[in-house]
Amino acid sequence: MEKILDRPSGKREARKEERREAILAIAKRVFLDQGYSGASMSAISAELGGSKGTLWNYFPSKEELFAAVLDDATREYRGQLADVLKPGEDVRAAVLQFCRGFIAKISSPDGLRLHRLIASEVSRFPEIGDIFYRRAPMPTQQLLAGFLERAMDAGTLRRADPLFAARVLASLCLGVQQRMIWGQELSAAERDHEATQMAEVFLRAFAPA
Repeated sequence: MEKILDRPSGKREARKEERREAILAIAKRVFLDQGYSGASMSAISAELGGSKGTLWNYFPSKEELFAAVLDDATREYRGQLADVLKPGEDVRAAVLQFCRGFIAKISSPDGLRLHRLIASEVSRFPEIGDIFYRRAPMPTQQLLAGFLERAMDAGTLRRADPLFAARVLASLCLGVQQRMIWGQELSAAERDHEATQMAEVFLRAFAPA
């Protein structure tokens, strides 16, 4: 009897999750196509169909919706990163894998469009810079810093501020994205070569004395 009573609730939850995923998919496209300023809750609601109240029930503000879109867009990458930066993983291999994965993420079409969105609108809407930083760069840097700190404790890397070291490595990789932002085309092979070079530069800079 208990299981039968649970089924409608489970179906409702599944429908709610499906509705939420549909909202996020539409919102992501609208934000990337129209920018943060051009995207309106009304336009997103209209594409979604149904009443405006449906959207507002899930996300009470555009800021919260934008944050949820970023969380959804980075969830899979965070899982991949946690797998790459496992305790005990070979440092050289992990750093190289981080560079490859991070460059692939930030140089993807959506990664480039999101960067342009943030860069062009953050002066008018400072909140999106904070939302973006807390949901994308900061978690990435923290995960990386934790791995680097363990390597420093083991003597595989020289002792330094692990968060600073994480930012150094991320900044090296961001150079690839910057070149692509300005219109330079880089093939997958060229990006992979850049990742290898970035990893080598970082490992030499933080090699134990």
